[in-house]
Amino acid sequence: MSVLHSLWTVGSYLVPFVFVLGLVVFFHELGHFLVGRWCGIKVDAFSMGFGPEIAHFTDRHGTRWRLAALPLGGYVRFHGDASGASEPDFEAAAAMPESERAVTFFAQKVWKRAAVVAAGPFANFLLALVIFTGLFYFEGRQILAPRIDSVVEGGRAAAAGFHKGDLVVSIDGAPIEGFQDMQRLVSASPETPLHFVVERDGRRVEILAAPERKDIKTPFGVNRAGVLGVAAGGAPQNWRVQSFSLPMAAVEAGRETWYVVASTGSYLGGLVVGRESAEQLSGPIRIAEVSGEVAKAGIWPLFNLAAILSISVGLLNLLPVPLLDGGHLLYYGFEAARGKALTQRAQEFGFKIGLAFVAALMLVATYNDILRLSRQWLNLG
Repeated sequence: MSVLHSLWTVGSYLVPFVFVLGLVVFFHELGHFLVGRWCGIKVDAFSMGFGPEIAHFTDRHGTRWRLAALPLGGYVRFHGDASGASEPDFEAAAAMPESERAVTFFAQKVWKRAAVVAAGPFANFLLALVIFTGLFYFEGRQILAPRIDSVVEGGRAAAAGFHKGDLVVSIDGAPIEGFQDMQRLVSASPETPLHFVVERDGRRVEILAAPERKDIKTPFGVNRAGVLGVAAGGAPQNWRVQSFSLPMAAVEAGRETWYVVASTGSYLGGLVVGRESAEQLSGPIRIAEVSGEVAKAGIWPLFNLAAILSISVGLLNLLPVPLLDGGHLLYYGFEAARGKALTQRAQEFGFKIGLAFVAALMLVATYNDILRLSRQWLNLG
């Protein structure tokens, strides 16, 4: 019985994890694949996962579609590439006849190569937009009234003059419809004075308050965010569901996508300058854990997680690091400016630097996952 229970527990986390990550990876690689085909490039392989092959088939264009044992990513390998990272195989290229070289990735004009590379992250953003549109259209948006139910004693809100029962109307001139709107503005503005307008006893009151910067535990780790020191009442009468037509759902999806892009970009920028903590970086272990927990709430929350992860993957791939899509685009930018490609030695050196960066990033993320799990086990013990 304990063995069956363990298998069920593992499956309840593994299946949602494979679904979420597989969806994100598939659309990312599909973007590369479709634009590559459109540009007349031969595709040798489309792989979901890494490692030993579980199943495969070859389509009429000669592309080998493969399912591999390790579901932690995927790749599209174009003809003439040394690997799924679009690293040119210079020796193989030198031995190719001209007709074969013409359908390789590296023989294409720079704008075509840039389009193929950019298509992966673009597909990730498009997937998020589609998911968010579906969520808002079919489920609507649950809105909690921005009414303050409690004020933390000694917090920034108390010092600024917030009272229990205040209804937040606007922040820095931006109208506030729900408590989540206020949370997002406050969390993104640590130590920044914000101008609040609240409704109190039938009159408008203006309050100036600067959220305190604190380390907040999130599903993905620790996040440094602005905290005001207020809470909303979760009583049923404080909630409402906002419905959207399909066009308005798409507009709202665009806003939600931009919010996730801005938040993720702000974190990455803060990480570079040392304002944010690397503890928030999570690897496959944490993503699997979060996927399993979110799946318990239903399929829509799981799709919501997939949309957020898709945006994160898209942004991460746009970093100007060789081996990632952004690194390739950086190379092509240099090529367009110089009128010729970087030397083989320069490209190979860049790929080595990129590989070291990606490996270090994965090591930090995995270390965070293991450290967090160790702390949980010690607390349980």
